Amino acid sequence: MQTRFSEDRLARDPLIRQANDILRTCVHCGFCTATCPTFVLLGDELDSPRGRIYLLKDMLERDKPASASVVKHIDRCLTCLSCMTTCPSGVDYMHLLDQGRAHIERTYRCPLGERLLRRLLAAVVPHTGRFRLAMLGGWLTAPVARWMPGRLGALAGMARKRPALRAVTDRARVIPAQGPVRMRVALMRNCVQPALDPEIDAAAIRLLTRHGCEVVLAEGQGCCGAVVQHMGEEDKARAFARANVRTWTTAQVDRVVITVSGCGTTVKDYGHMLADEPDIAAAARAISDKTMDVTELLVDLGLTDPVTKPDLTVAYHAACSLQHGQQVRTAPKQLLEAAGFRVVSPIEPHLCCGSAGTYSITQPGLSRQLRARKLGNLGALEADVIAAGNIGCLNHLREGDGAPASPMLHTVQLLDWATGGPKPRGL
Repeated sequence: MQTRFSEDRLARDPLIRQANDILRTCVHCGFCTATCPTFVLLGDELDSPRGRIYLLKDMLERDKPASASVVKHIDRCLTCLSCMTTCPSGVDYMHLLDQGRAHIERTYRCPLGERLLRRLLAAVVPHTGRFRLAMLGGWLTAPVARWMPGRLGALAGMARKRPALRAVTDRARVIPAQGPVRMRVALMRNCVQPALDPEIDAAAIRLLTRHGCEVVLAEGQGCCGAVVQHMGEEDKARAFARANVRTWTTAQVDRVVITVSGCGTTVKDYGHMLADEPDIAAAARAISDKTMDVTELLVDLGLTDPVTKPDLTVAYHAACSLQHGQQVRTAPKQLLEAAGFRVVSPIEPHLCCGSAGTYSITQPGLSRQLRARKLGNLGALEADVIAAGNIGCLNHLREGDGAPASPMLHTVQLLDWATGGPKPRGL
Protein backbone atom coordinates (compact mmCIF):
# COMPACT_ATOMS: atom_id res chain seq x y z
CA MET A 1 0.00 0.00 0.00
CA GLN A 2 1.34 3.43 -0.96
CA THR A 3 1.65 5.94 1.88
CA ARG A 4 2.20 9.70 1.96
CA PHE A 5 3.52 10.55 5.40
CA SER A 6 5.81 13.58 5.36
CA GLU A 7 9.53 12.99 5.81
CA ASP A 8 9.47 15.28 8.83
CA ARG A 9 6.84 13.19 10.64
CA LEU A 10 8.61 9.95 9.78
CA ALA A 11 11.88 11.35 11.14
CA ARG A 12 10.53 12.60 14.46
CA ASP A 13 7.76 10.13 15.36
CA PRO A 14 8.61 6.43 15.82
CA LEU A 15 4.92 5.50 16.01
CA ILE A 16 4.28 7.06 12.61
CA ARG A 17 7.27 5.13 11.24
CA GLN A 18 5.70 1.97 12.65
CA ALA A 19 2.31 2.78 11.10
CA ASN A 20 3.99 3.53 7.77
CA ASP A 21 5.79 0.19 7.77
CA ILE A 22 2.60 -1.69 8.65
CA LEU A 23 0.53 0.04 6.00
CA ARG A 24 3.14 -0.59 3.30
CA THR A 25 2.94 -4.32 4.06
CA CYS A 26 -0.72 -4.51 2.98
CA VAL A 27 -1.22 -5.56 -0.67
CA HIS A 28 -5.03 -5.06 -0.81
CA CYS A 29 -5.59 -8.79 -1.47
CA GLY A 30 -8.78 -8.98 0.61
CA PHE A 31 -8.14 -12.45 2.03
CA CYS A 32 -8.91 -10.97 5.45
CA THR A 33 -12.51 -10.16 4.54
CA ALA A 34 -13.50 -13.82 4.37
CA THR A 35 -12.55 -14.45 8.01
CA CYS A 36 -13.62 -11.12 9.54
CA PRO A 37 -16.72 -11.64 11.71
CA THR A 38 -18.18 -8.16 11.17
CA PHE A 39 -17.73 -8.35 7.40
CA VAL A 40 -19.35 -11.80 7.37
CA LEU A 41 -22.34 -10.34 9.22
CA LEU A 42 -22.62 -6.91 7.60
CA GLY A 43 -21.02 -7.25 4.17
CA ASP A 44 -19.66 -3.69 4.42
CA GLU A 45 -16.10 -3.16 3.19
CA LEU A 46 -15.55 -0.55 5.90
CA ASP A 47 -16.35 -3.25 8.48
CA SER A 48 -13.56 -5.46 7.18
CA PRO A 49 -9.86 -5.26 8.12
CA ARG A 50 -8.97 -3.94 4.68
CA GLY A 51 -11.59 -1.22 4.95
CA ARG A 52 -10.49 -0.27 8.45
CA ILE A 53 -6.88 -0.11 7.29
CA TYR A 54 -7.92 2.46 4.66
CA LEU A 55 -9.75 4.48 7.31
CA LEU A 56 -6.77 4.38 9.68
CA LYS A 57 -4.36 5.26 6.89
CA ASP A 58 -6.36 8.34 5.91
CA MET A 59 -6.77 9.49 9.51
CA LEU A 60 -3.14 9.00 10.53
CA GLU A 61 -1.66 10.24 7.26
CA ARG A 62 -3.56 13.52 7.40
CA ASP A 63 -3.16 13.74 11.19
CA LYS A 64 -6.78 14.81 11.43
CA PRO A 65 -9.34 14.30 14.21
CA ALA A 66 -11.34 11.11 13.97
CA SER A 67 -14.80 11.42 12.44
CA ALA A 68 -17.97 9.78 13.74
CA SER A 69 -17.94 7.45 10.73
CA VAL A 70 -14.37 6.28 11.38
CA VAL A 71 -15.14 5.74 15.07
CA LYS A 72 -18.22 3.66 14.23
CA HIS A 73 -16.30 1.22 12.05
CA ILE A 74 -13.27 1.01 14.34
CA ASP A 75 -15.50 0.44 17.37
CA ARG A 76 -17.18 -2.43 15.55
CA CYS A 77 -13.85 -4.28 15.31
CA LEU A 78 -13.74 -7.15 17.81
CA THR A 79 -9.92 -7.22 17.88
CA CYS A 80 -10.28 -10.97 17.28
CA LEU A 81 -7.17 -10.83 15.03
CA SER A 82 -8.51 -13.54 12.72
CA CYS A 83 -7.33 -11.29 9.88
CA MET A 84 -3.73 -11.61 11.08
CA THR A 85 -3.95 -15.40 10.91
CA THR A 86 -5.36 -15.17 7.39
CA CYS A 87 -3.11 -12.43 5.98
CA PRO A 88 -0.47 -13.84 3.59
CA SER A 89 1.57 -10.62 3.84
CA GLY A 90 1.91 -10.51 7.62
CA VAL A 91 0.21 -7.15 8.14
CA ASP A 92 0.53 -6.18 11.82
CA TYR A 93 -3.09 -5.09 12.10
CA MET A 94 -3.11 -5.30 15.91
CA HIS A 95 -0.53 -2.57 16.46
CA LEU A 96 -1.98 -0.36 13.71
CA LEU A 97 -5.37 -0.66 15.40
CA ASP A 98 -3.82 0.23 18.77
CA GLN A 99 -2.42 3.41 17.25
CA GLY A 100 -5.75 4.25 15.64
CA ARG A 101 -7.69 3.80 18.86
CA ALA A 102 -5.22 5.97 20.78
CA HIS A 103 -5.60 8.68 18.12
CA ILE A 104 -9.40 8.44 18.38
CA GLU A 105 -9.21 8.76 22.16
CA ARG A 106 -7.12 11.94 21.80
CA THR A 107 -9.10 13.62 19.04
CA TYR A 108 -12.74 12.51 19.20
CA ARG A 109 -15.33 13.42 21.82
CA CYS A 110 -17.97 10.72 21.82
CA PRO A 111 -21.58 11.29 23.00
CA LEU A 112 -22.15 11.64 26.74
CA GLY A 113 -23.77 8.23 27.20
CA GLU A 114 -20.87 6.53 25.43
CA ARG A 115 -18.31 8.42 27.52
CA LEU A 116 -20.04 7.47 30.75
CA LEU A 117 -20.23 3.80 29.75
CA ARG A 118 -16.54 3.69 28.85
CA ARG A 119 -15.54 5.41 32.07
CA LEU A 120 -17.65 2.97 34.03
CA LEU A 121 -16.10 -0.04 32.33
CA ALA A 122 -12.56 1.33 32.73
CA ALA A 123 -13.17 2.06 36.41
CA VAL A 124 -14.83 -1.26 37.29
CA VAL A 125 -13.65 -4.15 35.10
CA PRO A 126 -9.89 -3.97 35.85
CA HIS A 127 -10.48 -4.21 39.61
CA THR A 128 -11.77 -7.48 41.08
CA GLY A 129 -13.36 -5.93 44.17
CA ARG A 130 -15.27 -3.32 42.21
CA PHE A 131 -16.29 -5.91 39.65
CA ARG A 132 -17.72 -8.15 42.38
CA LEU A 133 -19.80 -5.25 43.72
CA ALA A 134 -21.02 -4.42 40.22
CA MET A 135 -21.96 -8.06 39.67
CA LEU A 136 -23.92 -8.07 42.92
CA GLY A 137 -25.88 -5.09 41.65
CA GLY A 138 -26.45 -6.82 38.33
CA TRP A 139 -27.54 -10.00 40.06
CA LEU A 140 -30.21 -8.06 41.95
CA THR A 141 -31.57 -6.71 38.65
CA ALA A 142 -31.43 -10.12 36.92
CA PRO A 143 -35.22 -10.70 36.93
CA VAL A 144 -35.74 -7.62 34.73
CA ALA A 145 -32.41 -7.62 32.84
CA ARG A 146 -33.77 -9.31 29.72
CA TRP A 147 -36.24 -6.46 29.22
CA MET A 148 -33.64 -3.72 29.57
CA PRO A 149 -32.72 -2.08 26.24
CA GLY A 150 -29.39 -2.19 24.39
CA ARG A 151 -26.21 -1.68 26.35
CA LEU A 152 -27.97 -1.42 29.68
CA GLY A 153 -29.46 -4.86 29.17
CA ALA A 154 -26.10 -6.26 28.03
CA LEU A 155 -24.43 -4.84 31.14
CA ALA A 156 -27.06 -6.30 33.46
CA GLY A 157 -27.06 -9.58 31.56
CA MET A 158 -23.43 -10.23 32.48
CA ALA A 159 -24.47 -10.73 36.09
CA ARG A 160 -27.41 -13.12 36.00
CA LYS A 161 -25.86 -15.24 38.72
CA ARG A 162 -24.50 -14.29 42.11
CA PRO A 163 -20.76 -13.58 41.96
CA ALA A 164 -18.25 -15.59 43.95
CA LEU A 165 -17.15 -13.45 46.89
CA ARG A 166 -13.97 -15.42 47.58
CA ALA A 167 -11.36 -17.09 45.42
CA VAL A 168 -8.12 -18.98 45.95
CA THR A 169 -6.26 -16.17 44.14
CA ASP A 170 -7.48 -13.35 46.40
CA ARG A 171 -4.45 -13.54 48.68
CA ALA A 172 -0.84 -13.19 47.54
CA ARG A 173 1.27 -16.18 48.52
CA VAL A 174 3.46 -19.02 47.27
CA ILE A 175 1.89 -22.46 46.84
CA PRO A 176 4.45 -25.30 46.98
CA ALA A 177 4.86 -27.90 44.28
CA GLN A 178 3.87 -31.51 44.87
CA GLY A 179 7.13 -33.43 44.84
CA PRO A 180 10.38 -32.10 43.37
CA VAL A 181 10.21 -28.49 42.11
CA ARG A 182 10.60 -28.37 38.34
CA MET A 183 9.75 -24.71 37.88
CA ARG A 184 8.72 -21.54 39.73
CA VAL A 185 5.80 -19.85 37.96
CA ALA A 186 3.65 -16.79 38.53
CA LEU A 187 -0.04 -17.45 37.94
CA MET A 188 -1.66 -14.27 36.67
CA ARG A 189 -4.79 -13.34 38.59
CA ASN A 190 -7.38 -12.13 36.09
CA CYS A 191 -9.68 -9.27 37.12
CA VAL A 192 -13.08 -10.88 36.51
CA GLN A 193 -12.41 -14.62 36.70
CA PRO A 194 -12.35 -14.75 40.54
CA ALA A 195 -15.89 -13.37 40.59
CA LEU A 196 -17.29 -15.23 37.58
CA ASP A 197 -15.73 -18.68 38.05
CA PRO A 198 -13.06 -19.07 40.76
CA GLU A 199 -12.93 -22.84 40.20
CA ILE A 200 -10.85 -22.23 37.06
CA ASP A 201 -7.87 -20.84 38.95
CA ALA A 202 -8.29 -23.43 41.70
CA ALA A 203 -8.06 -26.18 39.05
CA ALA A 204 -5.06 -24.49 37.42
CA ILE A 205 -3.18 -24.32 40.73
CA ARG A 206 -3.84 -28.01 41.46
CA LEU A 207 -2.77 -28.92 37.94
CA LEU A 208 0.44 -26.86 38.05
CA THR A 209 1.54 -28.00 41.51
CA ARG A 210 0.80 -31.62 40.52
CA HIS A 211 3.22 -31.15 37.62
CA GLY A 212 6.04 -29.86 39.83
CA CYS A 213 5.43 -26.12 39.67
CA GLU A 214 5.82 -23.80 42.63
CA VAL A 215 2.99 -21.31 42.06
CA VAL A 216 3.47 -17.64 42.98
CA LEU A 217 0.44 -15.39 43.44
CA ALA A 218 2.46 -12.19 43.38
CA GLU A 219 1.75 -9.17 45.57
CA GLY A 220 1.07 -6.06 43.47
CA GLN A 221 -0.04 -7.77 40.26
CA GLY A 222 -3.07 -6.13 38.66
CA CYS A 223 -5.02 -5.92 35.41
CA CYS A 224 -3.12 -6.79 32.25
CA GLY A 225 -4.28 -3.50 30.68
CA ALA A 226 -6.29 -4.95 27.78
CA VAL A 227 -9.62 -3.34 28.73
CA VAL A 228 -8.32 0.22 28.73
CA GLN A 229 -5.98 -0.37 25.80
CA HIS A 230 -8.85 -1.45 23.58
CA MET A 231 -10.59 1.81 24.48
CA GLY A 232 -7.54 3.77 23.33
CA GLU A 233 -6.44 4.72 26.86
CA GLU A 234 -2.80 4.06 26.17
CA ASP A 235 -1.35 5.69 29.30
CA LYS A 236 -3.51 3.59 31.63
CA ALA A 237 -2.62 0.40 29.75
CA ARG A 238 1.08 1.20 30.06
CA ALA A 239 0.71 1.88 33.80
CA PHE A 240 -0.83 -1.57 34.32
CA ALA A 241 1.91 -3.15 32.21
CA ARG A 242 4.73 -1.40 34.12
CA ALA A 243 3.32 -2.49 37.48
CA ASN A 244 3.03 -6.12 36.39
CA VAL A 245 6.50 -6.22 34.85
CA ARG A 246 8.04 -4.90 38.08
CA THR A 247 6.00 -7.33 40.19
CA TRP A 248 6.92 -10.46 38.23
CA THR A 249 10.54 -9.39 37.83
CA THR A 250 10.84 -9.02 41.61
CA ALA A 251 9.18 -12.42 42.10
CA GLN A 252 11.99 -14.06 40.09
CA VAL A 253 9.83 -16.58 38.28
CA ASP A 254 10.72 -18.89 35.41
CA ARG A 255 7.37 -18.42 33.68
CA VAL A 256 4.27 -16.24 33.84
CA VAL A 257 1.32 -18.58 33.35
CA ILE A 258 -2.07 -17.33 32.20
CA THR A 259 -5.46 -19.04 32.21
CA VAL A 260 -7.33 -16.19 30.47
CA SER A 261 -6.18 -16.03 26.87
CA GLY A 262 -7.29 -12.41 26.41
CA CYS A 263 -4.79 -11.40 29.09
CA GLY A 264 -2.14 -13.63 27.58
CA THR A 265 -2.24 -11.83 24.24
CA THR A 266 -1.67 -8.50 26.00
CA VAL A 267 1.07 -9.65 28.40
CA LYS A 268 2.98 -11.28 25.56
CA ASP A 269 2.97 -7.83 23.94
CA TYR A 270 4.48 -5.97 26.92
CA GLY A 271 7.88 -5.97 25.25
CA HIS A 272 6.41 -4.01 22.34
CA MET A 273 4.16 -1.82 24.49
CA LEU A 274 7.04 -0.60 26.71
CA ALA A 275 9.82 -0.70 24.10
CA ASP A 276 10.32 3.08 24.20
CA GLU A 277 10.79 3.22 28.00
CA PRO A 278 14.53 2.61 28.58
CA ASP A 279 14.23 1.96 32.31
CA ILE A 280 11.89 -1.01 31.89
CA ALA A 281 12.07 -2.10 28.23
CA ALA A 282 14.47 -5.00 28.83
CA ALA A 283 12.44 -6.30 31.78
CA ALA A 284 9.25 -6.03 29.74
CA ARG A 285 10.79 -8.07 26.92
CA ALA A 286 11.91 -10.69 29.43
CA ILE A 287 8.41 -10.97 30.92
CA SER A 288 6.85 -11.25 27.47
CA ASP A 289 9.28 -14.02 26.61
CA LYS A 290 8.42 -15.87 29.84
CA THR A 291 4.66 -15.62 29.39
CA MET A 292 2.77 -18.75 28.37
CA ASP A 293 -0.79 -19.94 28.20
CA VAL A 294 -1.29 -22.71 30.75
CA THR A 295 -1.75 -25.26 27.95
CA GLU A 296 1.57 -24.28 26.33
CA LEU A 297 3.38 -24.89 29.62
CA LEU A 298 1.65 -28.22 30.23
CA VAL A 299 2.71 -29.46 26.80
CA ASP A 300 6.30 -28.53 27.65
CA LEU A 301 6.08 -30.23 31.06
CA GLY A 302 4.30 -33.29 29.71
CA LEU A 303 0.87 -34.21 31.05
CA THR A 304 0.91 -36.88 33.73
CA ASP A 305 -0.94 -40.10 32.98
CA PRO A 306 -4.68 -39.70 33.60
CA VAL A 307 -6.09 -41.38 36.69
CA THR A 308 -9.69 -40.90 35.56
CA LYS A 309 -10.88 -42.36 32.27
CA PRO A 310 -13.48 -39.86 31.08
CA ASP A 311 -15.71 -41.36 28.42
CA LEU A 312 -16.75 -37.95 27.17
CA THR A 313 -16.76 -36.03 23.90
CA VAL A 314 -15.47 -32.46 24.25
CA ALA A 315 -16.41 -29.74 21.78
CA TYR A 316 -13.42 -27.40 21.84
CA HIS A 317 -14.15 -23.71 21.31
CA ALA A 318 -10.95 -21.91 20.26
CA ALA A 319 -10.88 -18.44 21.82
CA CYS A 320 -9.72 -15.82 19.30
CA SER A 321 -7.12 -14.44 21.69
CA LEU A 322 -5.59 -17.92 21.91
CA GLN A 323 -5.75 -19.14 18.32
CA HIS A 324 -5.17 -15.78 16.59
CA GLY A 325 -3.63 -13.50 19.21
CA GLN A 326 -1.15 -16.08 20.52
CA GLN A 327 -1.19 -18.61 17.67
CA VAL A 328 -1.83 -21.43 20.17
CA ARG A 329 -4.03 -23.90 18.32
CA THR A 330 -2.97 -27.50 18.90
CA ALA A 331 -1.88 -27.54 22.56
CA PRO A 332 -5.35 -27.51 24.20
CA LYS A 333 -6.74 -30.24 21.95
CA GLN A 334 -3.56 -32.30 22.22
CA LEU A 335 -3.77 -32.19 26.03
CA LEU A 336 -7.47 -33.07 26.14
CA GLU A 337 -6.88 -36.06 23.89
CA ALA A 338 -3.90 -37.15 26.02
CA ALA A 339 -6.20 -36.95 29.06
CA GLY A 340 -8.62 -39.40 27.44
CA PHE A 341 -11.29 -37.13 25.94
CA ARG A 342 -12.61 -37.33 22.39
CA VAL A 343 -12.21 -33.84 20.93
CA VAL A 344 -14.36 -32.35 18.17
CA SER A 345 -14.37 -28.84 16.69
CA PRO A 346 -17.31 -26.83 15.32
CA ILE A 347 -17.53 -25.45 11.81
CA GLU A 348 -16.27 -21.87 11.43
CA PRO A 349 -13.82 -22.29 14.34
CA HIS A 350 -12.03 -19.10 13.28
CA LEU A 351 -15.08 -16.85 13.86
CA CYS A 352 -15.39 -14.97 17.14
CA CYS A 353 -18.18 -15.82 19.59
CA GLY A 354 -18.85 -12.11 20.15
CA SER A 355 -17.48 -11.76 23.67
CA ALA A 356 -14.24 -9.90 22.90
CA GLY A 357 -13.67 -8.25 26.27
CA THR A 358 -16.22 -5.47 26.70
CA TYR A 359 -17.54 -5.81 23.12
CA SER A 360 -20.67 -7.63 24.28
CA ILE A 361 -21.57 -4.45 26.19
CA THR A 362 -20.44 -1.78 23.74
CA GLN A 363 -21.79 -3.58 20.63
CA PRO A 364 -24.57 -5.82 21.99
CA GLY A 365 -26.41 -6.34 18.70
CA LEU A 366 -23.44 -7.67 16.75
CA SER A 367 -22.24 -9.60 19.78
CA ARG A 368 -25.55 -11.45 20.11
CA GLN A 369 -25.59 -12.36 16.42
CA LEU A 370 -22.12 -13.86 16.66
CA ARG A 371 -23.01 -15.71 19.86
CA ALA A 372 -26.12 -17.25 18.28
CA ARG A 373 -24.05 -18.38 15.32
CA LYS A 374 -21.37 -19.92 17.56
CA LEU A 375 -23.89 -21.64 19.84
CA GLY A 376 -25.61 -23.15 16.82
CA ASN A 377 -22.33 -24.55 15.54
CA LEU A 378 -21.36 -25.92 18.96
CA GLY A 379 -24.81 -27.37 19.60
CA ALA A 380 -24.75 -29.25 16.30
CA LEU A 381 -21.85 -31.35 17.61
CA GLU A 382 -24.01 -32.79 20.47
CA ALA A 383 -20.93 -33.09 22.66
CA ASP A 384 -20.99 -34.02 26.34
CA VAL A 385 -19.09 -30.88 27.35
CA ILE A 386 -17.83 -27.66 25.75
CA ALA A 387 -14.34 -26.47 26.65
CA ALA A 388 -12.57 -23.15 26.08
CA GLY A 389 -9.52 -21.33 27.41
CA ASN A 390 -11.03 -17.92 28.10
CA ILE A 391 -13.51 -16.88 30.81
CA GLY A 392 -14.95 -14.17 28.55
CA CYS A 393 -16.01 -16.73 25.95
CA LEU A 394 -17.38 -19.12 28.57
CA ASN A 395 -19.44 -16.50 30.39
CA HIS A 396 -20.76 -15.02 27.13
CA LEU A 397 -21.77 -18.39 25.69
CA ARG A 398 -23.37 -19.60 28.94
CA GLU A 399 -25.70 -16.58 28.96
CA GLY A 400 -26.93 -17.01 25.39
CA ASP A 401 -30.52 -17.90 24.54
CA GLY A 402 -30.67 -21.42 23.15
CA ALA A 403 -27.30 -22.42 24.62
CA PRO A 404 -26.63 -26.17 24.41
CA ALA A 405 -27.42 -28.21 27.51
CA SER A 406 -23.78 -29.36 27.59
CA PRO A 407 -21.82 -27.87 30.51
CA MET A 408 -19.20 -25.29 29.53
CA LEU A 409 -15.86 -25.57 31.30
CA HIS A 410 -12.33 -24.25 31.09
CA THR A 411 -9.82 -26.65 29.57
CA VAL A 412 -7.82 -26.78 32.83
CA GLN A 413 -10.85 -28.00 34.77
CA LEU A 414 -11.09 -31.07 32.55
CA LEU A 415 -7.33 -31.69 32.65
CA ASP A 416 -7.27 -31.32 36.43
CA TRP A 417 -10.11 -33.84 36.83
CA ALA A 418 -8.49 -36.35 34.49
CA THR A 419 -5.16 -36.20 36.32
CA GLY A 420 -6.47 -36.51 39.86
CA GLY A 421 -8.50 -33.43 40.72
CA PRO A 422 -12.18 -33.24 41.71
CA LYS A 423 -14.92 -33.71 39.16
CA PRO A 424 -16.01 -30.26 37.90
CA ARG A 425 -19.43 -29.03 38.93
CA GLY A 426 -22.04 -29.62 36.28
CA LEU A 427 -20.59 -32.85 34.92
